[in-house]
Amino acid sequence: MIYQTFAKLYDDLFDSDLYDDWLTYATTEIEQPKQPLLELACGAGRLAVMLASAGVPVTGFDLSEEMLSLADQHAQEAGVSLPLIQGDMRDLTGLSRFQTVTCFADSLCYLTDEAALQTVFEQVYQHLNDGGQFLFDVISPYQTDEVYPGYMYNYQDENQAFLWESSSDTMPHSVIHDLTFFTYNQQKEAFDRVVETHHERTYPVETYLLRLKQSGFEDVSVTAEFGTQVVQKTTTRWFFSCRKRR
Repeated sequence: MIYQTFAKLYDDLFDSDLYDDWLTYATTEIEQPKQPLLELACGAGRLAVMLASAGVPVTGFDLSEEMLSLADQHAQEAGVSLPLIQGDMRDLTGLSRFQTVTCFADSLCYLTDEAALQTVFEQVYQHLNDGGQFLFDVISPYQTDEVYPGYMYNYQDENQAFLWESSSDTMPHSVIHDLTFFTYNQQKEAFDRVVETHHERTYPVETYLLRLKQSGFEDVSVTAEFGTQVVQKTTTRWFFSCRKRR
């Protein structure tokens, strides 16, 4: 389940500073900011709205109808135009071509296997202009193998609570996130409880490089810390920048 039941709670609790970091990375890397951009897995549209406010003609694409509803709300509040499309990023059939495609917040790590990853890379390639850019991030095996196992995060206020526990999955470089939400139901005068389980999986950097090459991408660069550092053993998130052949 990908944030379908409690999209708003996830949106409210997400660290807003990270959106500033993604915006800085994207605006630094994007070579033609006045040309159409597609943001895959745009979620609640926070970054898409920021890009649109900066003058980038961005279109948001996400699997979750609830997330897209929030994205539309945020766009209206910001007074920006943000076309939104619901769909699975493994099938971009019917979309036009874009100069830039982005996919952040380790959204690609929710794909089940390398075949799905390859499919997304091929779909992105087909929907880029010649010479167009693809920018994305993924968590590293260090994050899944060393940081996440045993990780816990708790949040609580008067009306809601959120419990997050992470543990190793059975597949290599994969992790299970058990999310428990409590929201106050005024009619019942009690808390409703819902549990979601999320699976993330990543691969060695060489796997991403191979899959990108097989899809036709070139000029691939990999960095860490939102493009500001070189990749090291303890890097937790990788940032990829590549382009379609001209």
